[in-house]
Amino acid sequence: MSKNSQRKMYGDTLVELGQQYEEVVALDADLSKSTMSTLFENEFPERFIEMGIAEQNMLSTAAGLAAGGKIPYVSTFAVFVTGRAFDQIRQAIAIGKLNVKICGSSAGLSDFGDGATHQSIEDLALMTVLPNMTVLVPADAAETRQCVIAAKDIEGPVYIRVSRNDVLDVIDPEEPFELGKVRVLREGTDILIVTYGVMIEKALDAAKILEEEGVSAQVVSLTSLKPFPFEAIADMASKFKGVVTAEEHNYYGGLASLTGLALRQSTVPFDYVAIEDVFGQSAQSSEELYIHYGLTPEHICKKAKGLLG
Repeated sequence: MSKNSQRKMYGDTLVELGQQYEEVVALDADLSKSTMSTLFENEFPERFIEMGIAEQNMLSTAAGLAAGGKIPYVSTFAVFVTGRAFDQIRQAIAIGKLNVKICGSSAGLSDFGDGATHQSIEDLALMTVLPNMTVLVPADAAETRQCVIAAKDIEGPVYIRVSRNDVLDVIDPEEPFELGKVRVLREGTDILIVTYGVMIEKALDAAKILEEEGVSAQVVSLTSLKPFPFEAIADMASKFKGVVTAEEHNYYGGLASLTGLALRQSTVPFDYVAIEDVFGQSAQSSEELYIHYGLTPEHICKKAKGLLG
């Protein structure tokens, strides 16, 4: 199966929206060539604002633009936009439910070379805790396009988490995007694996390994972390012997925490594969970090077989 860039798709889709809607504007914080918002800058220089390394100012400016009727898409690395500008997002945007769309690029461990300061493994916790915020983690490049387009018509702020690395193409681009939908990527009967983004490929690989060992695993992609489909996950989980979540995030405040809430009244055994309560570190590749933090198909298999006894 092929892989494609979520970042490139983000930039291309911004241009597409810009061609259709004059109210769409874009802002970046000195990283437009990495986030690919530079594609929008090249096409609509008068509707692009380079804010420099000033994330707080960027979000405050975006709030003002939204209050004036524009639809600002702001982009920078996920760790900076959610961390450095959290106060502005909370106070100036989320409380007022302003129409600002935030792209957290190079998310998770994908910025492998720059270590803990650049790796966002707590961004989903920060964004999902905010009232009025919609939080999306696209499965692949095609769904990144769907999320960027859908964000325009979602009332209020939206956070979209995008990886630096190319990701496996897994969805049918013709299948409509639905907020809160659970996409079934592989059917199974024994174990339910709930995952998102870059971990989808590892979950699918785990399902293949489990199949060879006589265990049938269903893999589902969950793009909408907020609103979270609590009832849908609980209903689906009830048909399985166990549930495993797999995510590129701290287990606090991420997919594991949300799925645990969904299953709070369930008797179905549950476990997770996630980053324990630690920061990231520099490495030669993202794969090296995935192995170090146990974000591998083998670890997913181990958790799944543990639930089956």
